[in-house]
Amino acid sequence: MNIGRFAKKTPHLYLFVLLAYRTGGRASAILELPWDRIDFARGQIRRGLGERRAKGRATVPMTEDTAEILKEAKRAALTDYVIEYGGKRVGSIKKAFGRAAARAGVPWATPHVLRHSAAVHMAESGVPMAEIAQYLGHSSEGVTFRTYARFSPTYLKRAAAALE
Repeated sequence: MNIGRFAKKTPHLYLFVLLAYRTGGRASAILELPWDRIDFARGQIRRGLGERRAKGRATVPMTEDTAEILKEAKRAALTDYVIEYGGKRVGSIKKAFGRAAARAGVPWATPHVLRHSAAVHMAESGVPMAEIAQYLGHSSEGVTFRTYARFSPTYLKRAAAALE
């Protein structure tokens, strides 16, 4: 699935897709993200809401290319929010995402697929469940394990080895 390629024609959608995948964030967390939570000096994105802890709002590191794309977007920003269109904060990405998903040949895809894909790719790369849980902002590693452990390359290896 390469929705990003189809999203590039729509800058606000491209930035949303990039951030949703690279941060593992929920759509609401990405759409609510103001520029003052992008910490270029530390290379972090603070999805948290200050002192108040909200569901799935972790602080995550930025990759170098994500930082460069965000710096470019900030130079062009007209609002305090990272995801904007026509000088206004974007409240919903569903229509634009749906059109891009249809063009990409995956009309069933939703913005949440990006969060799930990020977690699956981390698990497939052998990232420990505790790290994935923290990255996603899960309150419990158990939630992460139940959902994503089967994607880990080491999952059930001991069980299989016992049968040799």
